[in-house]
Amino acid sequence: MSNEFSKQLLTWYQKNGRDLPWRFKGGAHPDPYVVLVSELMLQQTTVKTVLSYFDRFINRFPTVESLASASQEDVNLYWQGLGYYTRARSLKQSAEMIVKDFKGVFPHQKEDVLKLKGLGPYTISSFLALAFNAPETVVDGNVIRIICRLYHLTSPQDEIMAQIRKKAESLTDKQNAADYASAIMDLGATVCTPKKPLCDKCPVRKFCTSKDLPDLEKIPVRKKTTKKVFNGYVYIIKNKEGKVLIRKRTEKGLLSGLYEFPWSEERLFKNAKETNQSVCHIFTHINMNLKICELKSDSVFSDGFFVLPQELDKYAFSTLMQKVIKKQGGFESRPAKDEK
Repeated sequence: MSNEFSKQLLTWYQKNGRDLPWRFKGGAHPDPYVVLVSELMLQQTTVKTVLSYFDRFINRFPTVESLASASQEDVNLYWQGLGYYTRARSLKQSAEMIVKDFKGVFPHQKEDVLKLKGLGPYTISSFLALAFNAPETVVDGNVIRIICRLYHLTSPQDEIMAQIRKKAESLTDKQNAADYASAIMDLGATVCTPKKPLCDKCPVRKFCTSKDLPDLEKIPVRKKTTKKVFNGYVYIIKNKEGKVLIRKRTEKGLLSGLYEFPWSEERLFKNAKETNQSVCHIFTHINMNLKICELKSDSVFSDGFFVLPQELDKYAFSTLMQKVIKKQGGFESRPAKDEK
């Protein structure tokens, strides 16, 4: 059914596919750099969230050369709110590699793209398909859901990923890989949705063996995971001049290189006053809850330094810390956006 399936899907896509700033209907995108930026931004982040950051980022770093020559702090500042900052570091490192090792020419062979930072199997396939119309099969969450419903696969998806990929490959239109990849992802995002799928509007409904079945919304089957809960304290420390203490994270991890207010799991300062305010944030596997405490001190510690509240927007904070800023009266606030 592969030829008829892809033909009907592509016809639907030309009329109904989403218009996105990194999208190019009719083949490969003329600027691989735009595709690379969007692919890194879209890792573990929704299209809706990325849309509010993408244009601003591209306007600041319009070419791979401009991104490669920028400081990591500047990149983090324009990434601020998207979360998963390892992606921002990987994107900058990849830009540097493209400029230095590939003389500014984007690699289009898989073995060369594998050398770039932060690109896993899915991202590499998506990048090659969208940027070069390479005959790659893209398998993201939307595609997994479509394939499992199409063939009524009810085993836990982690146990049948090889089968899912094989079936996805058999349906891929290798001559129109760029449009096909966008089409099947759009189908999952707008029609074959996790809840209340619009089966009556599905262009490939006749191929689906799960349509009208009572277990449709339960497919694909995922193993349940439990999130860890982290409860702690975050400290707003002000000196006599009204400046606020911040520090730059040097530890490895998702938030490395970002700025933050001191925070801890255990209470650090007995004389710190609780404000009766708190912030909550959901990371991939952690629910984090921090009580906001205030403290007056001129002491500098933990690699910290004092800045004026109105200068906080010059530093890249994680979404969690942006929420602290928003909660605190007297700070120059900025909207805090979800990372997921």
